[in-house]
Amino acid sequence: MVPQQPRRLAVMILNRIDTSGAFAEPLLDRCLSRWRDGDPRDRALVTELVYGTLRMRGFLDWVLAQFLRKDLAPEETSLRSILRTALYQLFYTERIPPHAAVNEAVALARTLCPGREALVNAVLRGVLRRRDRLPYPERRVDLPGYISVLHSHPPWLVERWLRQWGPEETLALCRANNTIPDTVLRVNRLQTTGKKVIEALAGEGVVAEKTRYAPEGLVVRSAGKLLRDTLSYRRGDFQIQDEASQLIARLVHPAAGEAILDLCAGIGGKASHLAELTDNRGRIIAVELLTSKIKKLHGLAARLGISVISTVAADATHPLVEVPPGSCDRVLLDVPCSGLGTLRRCPEIKWRLAPGRLARHAALQKRLLARAGDYVKPGGRLVYSTCSIMAEENEDVVRAFLEQRRDFHRISAEAPASELLDGDGYLRTFPHRHGTDGFFGAVLEKETGMG
Repeated sequence: MVPQQPRRLAVMILNRIDTSGAFAEPLLDRCLSRWRDGDPRDRALVTELVYGTLRMRGFLDWVLAQFLRKDLAPEETSLRSILRTALYQLFYTERIPPHAAVNEAVALARTLCPGREALVNAVLRGVLRRRDRLPYPERRVDLPGYISVLHSHPPWLVERWLRQWGPEETLALCRANNTIPDTVLRVNRLQTTGKKVIEALAGEGVVAEKTRYAPEGLVVRSAGKLLRDTLSYRRGDFQIQDEASQLIARLVHPAAGEAILDLCAGIGGKASHLAELTDNRGRIIAVELLTSKIKKLHGLAARLGISVISTVAADATHPLVEVPPGSCDRVLLDVPCSGLGTLRRCPEIKWRLAPGRLARHAALQKRLLARAGDYVKPGGRLVYSTCSIMAEENEDVVRAFLEQRRDFHRISAEAPASELLDGDGYLRTFPHRHGTDGFFGAVLEKETGMG
């Protein structure tokens, strides 16, 4: 049974994220879908508390450290979540009276961690007395510390970005990562148009308009109901997908009748887009290791009216029996990555990721790209993409591949606007520059006459 106190539910969700490694978006979606009849204001508060606490966790923990005599024990998950959500309310919400945030936190502690309510009360009332006099790091003296604390990012990541992009770019990126991203839709061109979807959604209380870059994209400006409850969604008029992600399938430049391989298909967001771009004609082979994701892919294809996707449950680092070498006109490799371009949507990533993980991601990405090259026909196209903004997961992987595979060369990506391309012809999007997730795309072409 879903508890109907929004602060309690937010704490329970945050506990689950911390203890099980779950991601906020699907967990929150499942919880709120079972609470559809709840007060919309309470549902909104749960969402804000979960995402706001995750985004600003670094700052909130820094504040806590100023008032705790010793660190909380690792197993005190509920206590930590109660304090974080209460601090978020004190610092970042205007409509919640401070005394209400404190009283609710104390009551929650009395229920979820008996005996610790006095600590919660003392810490939060201490914060109320001193919050205007906290010893924040000074920008001129300690720029990495200033950005890390005030803009709530791990110190190691801030230092990396400062070396790579400098102060102003790093500040802008960290600020953007802490904003609420737009909800973006991809119109299903197999059965409708953007104009028709805008009109249909308007009739259901949803205001949407064309996106800046993606041809099939619509950005939602306001919604009077859940998008998944709209008739347009149920009949397959659109799929929810960030604008930058929508640009990747277009890099593949698919044509009707071609054999196209999506080597790390996930739940089918890009495979379904490829099917729409080919007018549902040809053959799209979607490879995914997890059967749970394949099941969702089938459901998505059915809802969108797509019939040309066949699925293979396999580890893409190994040869595929179902796909002969050199048999595909187009190959898309959207690799597993750090996800550091998606921190607006998945803020928990920045607290889980350790520096060493980037090298492990890159090692897997290189193996996958080497395997992907085997399936491309002479003259065919291979697209490598990530939702990361880190060089070791992006251009460094491509460079290593091209050094080993002389039968491939890089060509400039096609993009709807020049600002989406860098000087080397790679697609690059950033939250602070383009208002999208951070994506990378490289287009590689196999030489003709080479098997």
